Amino acid sequence: MTEVLDIAHLESAHRGLARAWIEFESGLAAVPVIARLLSGRLRIEDYRSLLFNLRQQVVDGGRWISRAASNLEHEELRSLFIRHAAAEHRDYRMLEDNYVAAGGMREEIRGGVKNIGSEALSAFMFHAASQANPVGLLGAMFVIEGLGNRMAGPWAEAIRMQLALDEDAVSFLAYHGANDEDHLAMFDRALAMAVIDAATATAVVRHARIVARLYRLQLEELDNV
Repeated sequence: MTEVLDIAHLESAHRGLARAWIEFESGLAAVPVIARLLSGRLRIEDYRSLLFNLRQQVVDGGRWISRAASNLEHEELRSLFIRHAAAEHRDYRMLEDNYVAAGGMREEIRGGVKNIGSEALSAFMFHAASQANPVGLLGAMFVIEGLGNRMAGPWAEAIRMQLALDEDAVSFLAYHGANDEDHLAMFDRALAMAVIDAATATAVVRHARIVARLYRLQLEELDNV
């Protein structure tokens, strides 16, 4: 009986996450910089702004994942989070390299500050990661890793073609497009371990919706630092 109930809760979480993703994807298409990318009108200054702002938020990624791991009760979940933090914590260096390859100055991107959306996103991540047993953050990972898996690869190719850039200018997006499928497989294993009741399923979906909105806000605020 317990197994049947767990499967029902897991399926509920998957349905909620699917709805959250559809909302996220449709909302992204309306963000000005993404709309220009999708319509073939991206400018080099748009791309540099994207890299500049992503770098400031990505620096915090490994940190909040590590903090969440330290507060998780489930041993295997904790191990998955730790491995994920190790894989992500130097990604900001690729963003710096891409920024330079796209014509920017390394000291400029390193000296940047978070925009309003990035501040809100990082603040929420650290707040959630500091809670007892923060399994709801799996919803956050679903959105962020899903973005890498489903969109980063096509975006990298579109940016490279529209702006006539070399591959070394889009390596961050290309890397995540190629590797985040493995991260999503990790997410599926973690979700199956974590979702043991309705409350957890609800928390995962709620975190996904919050992070989807804050990530979109980050992109909406690219130049308002």
